[in-house]
Amino acid sequence: MKKLLIPIMGLVLLSACANGASVTKISAAKAKEMMDTQEVIIVDVRTQAEYDEGFIPNAILIPNESIDGEPMELVDKDATILVYCRSGNRSAQAAKKLVDLGYTNVYDFGGIIDWPYEIVN
Repeated sequence: MKKLLIPIMGLVLLSACANGASVTKISAAKAKEMMDTQEVIIVDVRTQAEYDEGFIPNAILIPNESIDGEPMELVDKDATILVYCRSGNRSAQAAKKLVDLGYTNVYDFGGIIDWPYEIVN
């Protein structure tokens, strides 16, 4: 039985790490620090209506539902990308999609509901 499980587990691990990248979950404080100290792309994956109600400064809108191929707004697959949504569910989904598309520096910092810093209205 163990001989069968080992190859299956190895296959799962290889497919999960095929491009060598993974999503890194970070706090709002860490995301803010990164925004203040380095070049990052901030991606809001909510709907247009949610974005229009308020967004993090310099964030670009790429709704989670629209990520089914490489977004034209994200041309550099090695750029540092910070992803957020409303509560953290869609940001996790979108960040995984981006990694699966070959983006190598993807950070999920959850939802804007937990963002204690400036928001553009």
